[in-house]
Amino acid sequence: MPTTIAAPAGRRLPDVAPAASTALLTDQYELTMLRAAIANGTAQRHCVFEAFARHLPRGRRYGVVAGLDRILEAVENFTFSPDQVLSLLEREVIDIPTAKWLSGYRFTGTIHAYPEGELYFGGSPVLRVEGTFGECVLLETLILSILNHDVAIASAASRMVNAAGGRTLLEMGSRRTHEEAAVAAARAAYVAGFDATSNLQACYRYGVPAVGTSAHAFTLAHDTETEAFAAQVATLGRSTTLLVDTYDIEQGIRNAVAVAGTGLGGVRIDSGDLEVEAVRARHLLDELGATGARVVLTGDLDEYRIGDLADAPVDVYGVGTRLVTGSGHPTASMVYKLVAISPDETDRDLRPVAKNAPGKASVGGRKTARRLLNGNGIATREEVLPENAVRTPQAPGRDLQVLVYADGVRLHRPTLEQSRALHRRALAELDPAALDITDGPAALGA
Repeated sequence: MPTTIAAPAGRRLPDVAPAASTALLTDQYELTMLRAAIANGTAQRHCVFEAFARHLPRGRRYGVVAGLDRILEAVENFTFSPDQVLSLLEREVIDIPTAKWLSGYRFTGTIHAYPEGELYFGGSPVLRVEGTFGECVLLETLILSILNHDVAIASAASRMVNAAGGRTLLEMGSRRTHEEAAVAAARAAYVAGFDATSNLQACYRYGVPAVGTSAHAFTLAHDTETEAFAAQVATLGRSTTLLVDTYDIEQGIRNAVAVAGTGLGGVRIDSGDLEVEAVRARHLLDELGATGARVVLTGDLDEYRIGDLADAPVDVYGVGTRLVTGSGHPTASMVYKLVAISPDETDRDLRPVAKNAPGKASVGGRKTARRLLNGNGIATREEVLPENAVRTPQAPGRDLQVLVYADGVRLHRPTLEQSRALHRRALAELDPAALDITDGPAALGA
């Protein structure tokens, strides 16, 4: 098994530097809307926005909520510095009244959300943001950039976990994406059930267990493969995992056992026909007496390739490119829409509003969501209703939205382990057919 550095999983570890402002991680039109809304008084009207996907990606049976912790942290840090405000003024993005408004901005509204690890479907009100129009509209771009990224990663990762059938999954995509996206991807994959990451910042910042041993460069830096293996074993111990495909896989395995002995932790194979090589590796390791050594496979894996390897003697999968870059999975297509607005700063006379454009219609009004269960605890429907609507009588189930932010104060701080556990429980409520990675209809409908 790769060497592991395990920070206390699920507990955020402090960064040395203070958190930077997130206020300019946005699109200009948020500020031009605000400028006009301040001018005519709309900025102070009470409103409700919801983030949701109109439908799941084609063929997907469920989606996984992720990124809420990052969203709440970003909202807390969404404030404008004097230099930022001055820059916006100089470029005439804002005017003097808007500059004064932004100088004192801090979100003071309320957010309800599906917790991380929860499942969602088409129309699920994953996030509900409530406050004045001005303070809520500013958050659109930031919320969607985090939500769409993390949800897409977690949804793909969950399918890979299902395909792996209990085998260990390692996230190894840091070298294939933006440096900060890599940290977020590692976190989202862990929420969805991955066991560890190669990314040390994800370990430091979020407590995701980190793993890693060596790359081909380490082997090539030595005069012989045996010399490289000996150096690694001397440093990391016999339980380390040795990369055996730099030259010849069979000879690499023989060299690995010769150096580490039968207590070798594992061998990693990153090239060739992975199914064939896994079988050969297992047979050779057993023949050499290293029956406890694990077979670790890496190299452009996704849920479909992992599914193809279900009958191969594989112990660990390392997944990178096709998880973190989106090349192996579709976007989450989350949107953030105004669904209700009041004539003034109170919420007493909220009026539902909705977009009617073909293919992009929304449903107006503040909504609540509940997952209905049958007598065996299996989910039968997701009930999404206007807030004061009559629910299905005597139907067992559970509410899905949680109050996470109120009056400008963050209330929701689950650990990653709690989010992982919630995801496992939510999956257990689905009919087993919904866990199939082949294309199919959504497991639940509203």
